[in-house]
Amino acid sequence: MRILVVGAGATGGYFGGRLAQAGRDVTFLVRPRRGEQLRAEGLRLLSPHGDATISPELVTAGHIASTYDVAVLSVKAYALDQALDDLAPAVGPDTMLLPLLNGLRHLDTLTKRFGEKPVLGGVCVVATMLDDEGRIVQLADTQELVYGELSGAASARVAALDKAMQGAGFTARASQAIAQEMWEKWVFLATLGGITCLMRGTVGEIEAAPGGADLALQLFAECAAVATASGHPPGEKFTARIKATVTAPGSPLASSMYRDLQRQRSVEADHILGDLLARARRLRVPAPLLAAAFANLTIYQRRLSAR
Repeated sequence: MRILVVGAGATGGYFGGRLAQAGRDVTFLVRPRRGEQLRAEGLRLLSPHGDATISPELVTAGHIASTYDVAVLSVKAYALDQALDDLAPAVGPDTMLLPLLNGLRHLDTLTKRFGEKPVLGGVCVVATMLDDEGRIVQLADTQELVYGELSGAASARVAALDKAMQGAGFTARASQAIAQEMWEKWVFLATLGGITCLMRGTVGEIEAAPGGADLALQLFAECAAVATASGHPPGEKFTARIKATVTAPGSPLASSMYRDLQRQRSVEADHILGDLLARARRLRVPAPLLAAAFANLTIYQRRLSAR
């Protein structure tokens, strides 16, 4: 199976790198500057599961000569439109599009551009970051990739994709409930991202502040209520796990959005918080803390963009 990974940043670089390390046919679609760095230094992974330096197959926009069996979309949401322009020549009649973006708005963007047929649902669970040297640093042990038809049906193409993903050094599984899993991840990311950015601290720091744990639980309840009103109520086990996660004493956990904020980088506020808030308002679900977190990050992003 020919795999095109769109982006070689923290997420795509990690999973694509592990696939390449395992001998899969992987090519990365990258920007020229990132391509130069990877050709000179290799794709470098620093991980509790083992460090690696890979010499990746690379292609840049305007130089795609053939189509691929699957394109894994791992760019930030605010870079998606440009990525789709770059990707278009790689999409044939049977190409699968596997997005690993946060939230759900990207599904509308993909289907509008390419139609419903090629689009799968996808969820990745990994904590990685791109450091100042361009290395991909894995921050925790968890590494899972989940994919499936948005309809929930089993299909031969997902079975083929699943076969290609097995044994590549991370947990991989096909799901017949991928839409539910995408909603649950969105609820978690909006809660974690919203509370750590709003409070400017890790989970443990927030829990240690007066009323901090209650604020985290309130934000989770708002996000979960939006999912429920949208027909995807979070499951009991998920709810218990996330409540424990966002109120864990001493936890160093923080969202990637908070790490980006600390480093004065753009954040995905519109796609993780803003879209969820818009759905809350359409469905008449009260979400005052979600609104506060989104307003806070909107101010930050506008100041950053004005520089």
